[in-house]
Amino acid sequence: MSLTVTGSAQSLERFTFAEPHLGTIIELTLYASDETVANEAARAAFARVKELDQIFSDYKTDSEAMRLCETAGKGKPVRVSPELFELLQRSITISERTDGAFDVTVGPLVKLWRAARKQKKLPTQIEIAAAKALVDWRQIKLSEAERTIELRRAGMQLDFGGIAKGYIAQDVSRLLRERGLPQTLVAASGDIVAGDPPPGAAGWKVGVAPLEALRPSSGRLLSLKNCGVSTAGDAFQFVEIDGIRYSHIVDPKTGIGLTHRSSVTIVATDGTTADGYDTAVCIMGPEAGLKVVAGIENLQTLIVVASETGIQVHESSGFRQFEIKP
Repeated sequence: MSLTVTGSAQSLERFTFAEPHLGTIIELTLYASDETVANEAARAAFARVKELDQIFSDYKTDSEAMRLCETAGKGKPVRVSPELFELLQRSITISERTDGAFDVTVGPLVKLWRAARKQKKLPTQIEIAAAKALVDWRQIKLSEAERTIELRRAGMQLDFGGIAKGYIAQDVSRLLRERGLPQTLVAASGDIVAGDPPPGAAGWKVGVAPLEALRPSSGRLLSLKNCGVSTAGDAFQFVEIDGIRYSHIVDPKTGIGLTHRSSVTIVATDGTTADGYDTAVCIMGPEAGLKVVAGIENLQTLIVVASETGIQVHESSGFRQFEIKP
């Protein structure tokens, strides 16, 4: 995604900040009364990103999520932080609505395909079958009353790569609003949360350019406020093996990285929802994906698919409400 931000006011100044976190660059754009207020807010925001990364990361062996995975199959519910419980709860809801196209237990398959991308060598069918046997969101048991999680199958591994950035961006937006700064834009790579519009503007201008290298005209310029927008696709993360292009996005049902080129943009009421559904719709494809989106209130999508016959663009009925006409 590319960002273009406009707006000015005498009483508020525009400030931008960027720091490396979550394997990408987190960008904050906010309007504040002075530099001191802005700097303090940015420090608090990036500190919160670090806290949440320590909860959700699958790269940090001591993260709360990875410590929970160590208890998988031991039959013991574990009391977890409110953030981890909420994100698992939200993840399971998306799994239910997408028939498992989104599955937060996809960790064993993701690890296989990370190795495949690094070594440029396909996993064996035996390796894929063994990893698939550990993937099943229905094997997560939640107790809301106790705020506990039980991973019922030994060897299960959580992977929040398809939803955590949107959740974190939304939480940072919340934090900034609570500090009296509602006019913000939080960007974590392809996951963006827009707060109140900039002074004098109807919304934040966000450029969406799916499959940009193939057809720039498929890009759209959106005006967004108080919502989340997320784009998933294989424009940058993929591996080509024996002439076949495999995406970093893995279908939990096949255990294989997607081989069709596509990009999915979701606009939703919050960043968590947008981030979770873009991955799911990418896996489901346009027909099934549009049906899911149509059944969920305040969810809109733009789907761009590349095939031998060219680029096909699909969109939900309400997506154009966000577009800025040329």
